[in-house]
Amino acid sequence: MAEEITLEVVTPEKMVFSGKVDEVTLPGTEGEFGVLRGHEPFLTSVDIGELYFLTGGKKYYYAVNTGYAEVTGSKVTVLIETAERADAIAKDRAIKAKESATASLAQLNKEHEDYEKMRLALVRAINRISVADKLTQG
Repeated sequence: MAEEITLEVVTPEKMVFSGKVDEVTLPGTEGEFGVLRGHEPFLTSVDIGELYFLTGGKKYYYAVNTGYAEVTGSKVTVLIETAERADAIAKDRAIKAKESATASLAQLNKEHEDYEKMRLALVRAINRISVADKLTQG
């Protein structure tokens, strides 16, 4: 069994998760990265995507928004806008958000002031759906 690492996932509203894990994988802005105990320390930005960690032989998934991660040899601290556990995602709401963002984008050109806002809303909705689907994959 691998040595454990402390993981803390924090949003502006609350501590979403704090505990010992065997490994954690995050969606960095430069690509997905994984962390085990003893990792070289670094600070990086986090992108919209899937955060997951392994503990007790089981994977736990979260849909996360943008933020930052600090990695040390024994701890990963993730300061993130939002983090939603897979089993807490209202998939029907995420599907409606995807449909709404898709419809809005179809009516906007790339120069419109709301285009990027709608594009990011679409990316977040697709990510939430994808993470929610992890529950049905085993």
